[in-house]
Amino acid sequence: MDTRQLRTLVAIVEHGSFARAAERVSLTPSAVSQQIQALESEVGVSLFNRENRPPTLTAAGQQLLEAAGEILRTAENAIDAISGRRIIGTFAVGSVRTSAIGLLPRAAARLVSNHPGLKIKIRVGSSEELLQDVVAGRLDVAIIAENSASSRELEWSPFLREPLFVIAPPGTVPSTIAEILTAHPYIRFRSNVPLARLIEAELGRMNVSLYDIAEMDTISAVTACVENGLGVSVVPRIAVRDRKVEVVMLPFGDPPILRQIGLLQRPRGPRATLIAELHAHLAEAGGDDGVHRTSPA
Repeated sequence: MDTRQLRTLVAIVEHGSFARAAERVSLTPSAVSQQIQALESEVGVSLFNRENRPPTLTAAGQQLLEAAGEILRTAENAIDAISGRRIIGTFAVGSVRTSAIGLLPRAAARLVSNHPGLKIKIRVGSSEELLQDVVAGRLDVAIIAENSASSRELEWSPFLREPLFVIAPPGTVPSTIAEILTAHPYIRFRSNVPLARLIEAELGRMNVSLYDIAEMDTISAVTACVENGLGVSVVPRIAVRDRKVEVVMLPFGDPPILRQIGLLQRPRGPRATLIAELHAHLAEAGGDDGVHRTSPA
């Protein structure tokens, strides 16, 4: 098995036929068929159901396709790192579903602008899934909250450190945090993520009596409810930055509560330089709350 055979397998699936794949990998259709036959002979199973038109992957073929993507990406990353050549290939980035994910498209666009041959693959998942994928090499890096980074095998570096705010609808008369929280309906951020747990812990410490009017599982939904006058809530600063509606904001916590988001990566991985560049772009996109690295990755 070599990478040329794996690239041909991927091309067949991406382009829908042996003939179109042949054009993509600069081979004749006959040569493409021979590569797949050699691959099937080596693994000992059929990869395509040739009774279908066009041929479709068998279960074994689908399994090998998934492995092929990881093998090819790892090979490309290693060659880039060793040769110092122009960065190409696929850069696999994972992210938890966080309000900070809005920074990722801007940072990714800058990466692609600097490295036109680079293809960025983004996947959203839970902290536990992303951590395992980074450990296994299925992801180059993941955006994850501080207290989710619990693996000794990985490094975590923050790119965003921001305060939380109590937010209230436009026109709300400013008051103390406790008075605003108790005098208005409360929109609760209900989710099994570090940010929600951070907010709940501080509310418990404050021992305030809240009247819940709604529960939302995304910060953007919480913010939209407050903007439309349904009640008050607690969100990170990034959730209300650059929005058209200006809500009333007061720092949450005494001292103010901060949350951190960072990049999780394997130490000395083949994409370390690219990850450092992504970190810089994310920190820049974070504005005053961005955290820049003080030493190389």
